[in-house]
Amino acid sequence: MAFGVQTPRRPRSARGIGDRLFRLQLTATGVVVLAVMAAVGLFLLLKAGQALRVAKFSFFTTAEWQPDVHHFGIAAVLTGTLLIAAVAVTLSVPLAIATALFISDVAPRKLRRTLVTMVDLMAAVPSVVYGLWGLFLLQQNVIGLSRWLSDWFGWIPLFTVDGTQPGDPLASASVYTASTFVAGIVVALMVTPIQCSVMREVFAQAPAGEREGAYALGATRWGMIRAVVLPYGKGGIIGGTMLGLGRALGETIAIYMIISPVFVIQPHILQTGSNSVSALIALHYGDASPFGMSALMAAGLALFVLTLAVNFTASTIAARSRSGAQSEA
Repeated sequence: MAFGVQTPRRPRSARGIGDRLFRLQLTATGVVVLAVMAAVGLFLLLKAGQALRVAKFSFFTTAEWQPDVHHFGIAAVLTGTLLIAAVAVTLSVPLAIATALFISDVAPRKLRRTLVTMVDLMAAVPSVVYGLWGLFLLQQNVIGLSRWLSDWFGWIPLFTVDGTQPGDPLASASVYTASTFVAGIVVALMVTPIQCSVMREVFAQAPAGEREGAYALGATRWGMIRAVVLPYGKGGIIGGTMLGLGRALGETIAIYMIISPVFVIQPHILQTGSNSVSALIALHYGDASPFGMSALMAAGLALFVLTLAVNFTASTIAARSRSGAQSEA
């Protein structure tokens, strides 16, 4: 008696009306989100068309911003945007990881709820408050750190400050104000709560069995965190970092209040003078001519595409490093 090759049958479960409505609602929500994003992109593209047709590729290589004489570009403001975001993420990621680990694995249970509330409240503080704090309090107190970095690490182009000599006590403090570094510190404190919340939620979901297994094998608390929690939370670290980076790229009011706008490529983060795409739009939106408004829309379109690219890259990386997939315990 010959037996043919039989394929396994897929079990099918009958979906109730509630499951169908829930699935339909999720699908509709996803479609609406994509439609809104596409509409925003299309709106910016249509409004920026006139300026892009005039500037062409020089829009990305020109540092000056004089749209009324058809001489404009985002080379300077885009560089400033990336530098401010880089400073912010460099400072915020270690702080967010340390805070998230302390809340999820070190702090006493009674203290965790208070710490979580405090971190979440930091995310609710308006941008203008951070800007005022950075302008009137932080800036004056960070000059010493900026001077120290310039004196000891000025041989690195990033920390060079033009017009100063290492160890010169008579150097004017004004060359260190309104800089990329100050703006980056303020933005770092703004994005840290968002990053910390994402990382904390992922760290808290690390399997209890693997934690206990690490302890049973003689691991210390740091050894358990290094072997179990951090590998499990890799996706959360990446996702939180990129979410904060997206926020840092688009921050407007705080940066607008702190920096001294310049329209030259400024690679020295400690030196006065910086700029960003969002601050450029806020600065010139009120008095822009029709063609100038089209140029501002083109700058907004560039920022929109950059943010989408960052988020898409983050989702791709996070999808390849699922949380918990490489836990070593």
